[in-house]
Amino acid sequence: MAIKKQYLKSKPICKVTFALPAEDAKKVSVVGSFNEWNEKKAVLKKLKNGTFKGTVDLETGSSYEFKYIVDGVYVNDDAADAYAWNDYAGAENSVINL
Repeated sequence: MAIKKQYLKSKPICKVTFALPAEDAKKVSVVGSFNEWNEKKAVLKKLKNGTFKGTVDLETGSSYEFKYIVDGVYVNDDAADAYAWNDYAGAENSVINL
């Protein structure tokens, strides 16, 4: 799993690229506080090497909770900046700090 952050000099935006190796998966999305946890808003594209990848523009100066949905199963990112307990889900969420 990997997270790449590319900060823009012209705007308070960071292009965050999420990458998740999942060769056997059919569908992977990244959901979080930045897209109302809606899996249709950030579907990742499967590359030839089996990694799912996608980029989301996020405002800097904030922290965002997120998870991957791999064929309907929620998965945390081991490359996250931190983890936060979520009472609603009864589990930890990955956190990215920008």
